Amino acid sequence: MTQDAILRSLIAENLVSDPAGARGRLLREAARLFRDKGYERTTVRDLAAAVGIQSGSLFHHFRTKEDILKAVMVETIRLNTALMQAAMEAERTHRGKLRALVRAELESINGQTGEAMAVLVFEWRSLSEGAQAEVLELRDIYEQLWLDVLGAMNGEGQLKADPFVVRRMLTGALSWTVTWYRPDGGMSLDGLTDQVVAMMGLAE
Repeated sequence: MTQDAILRSLIAENLVSDPAGARGRLLREAARLFRDKGYERTTVRDLAAAVGIQSGSLFHHFRTKEDILKAVMVETIRLNTALMQAAMEAERTHRGKLRALVRAELESINGQTGEAMAVLVFEWRSLSEGAQAEVLELRDIYEQLWLDVLGAMNGEGQLKADPFVVRRMLTGALSWTVTWYRPDGGMSLDGLTDQVVAMMGLAE
């Protein structure tokens, strides 16, 4: 299934917003503003101006500014989890599945959902306890994809280190690529993915 087909399926199930729709455009601009200015410093007026509507019109889509922040996080996790699952299902070996996970996460961080991924990391504490619980439930599903593959590789002797530690290290390393990786710098995302896998001692 293509990325576009996955997105359309999620939209049809009301799990994510259509990027071309009013709600989708608002969430995209909100992710950009929350990343650039910070959640607390971004006003409702800022959000409305970014999409060219009156401030009051925002509340046709969301009850509060926090609801917008939560939606940015929830929809990003849902989309990237679905993309990762599809990428994994196309692979037969554990090594292939791990490579698919690395590639998908690198794309989510450095591609179209990069701003929302940054918001997920840096604005986490801006959510209320109840909203954090909802996001954590989805995040656990996302993380379990990694832990299942890493655990299987550890059980078969392909991976010597503890799966939880490996995942935590990868989380930091992959997230940090947004500060130095440039798609036009001579290395593709596939090339970067191969470097990450080779660094783990899992080269073909």
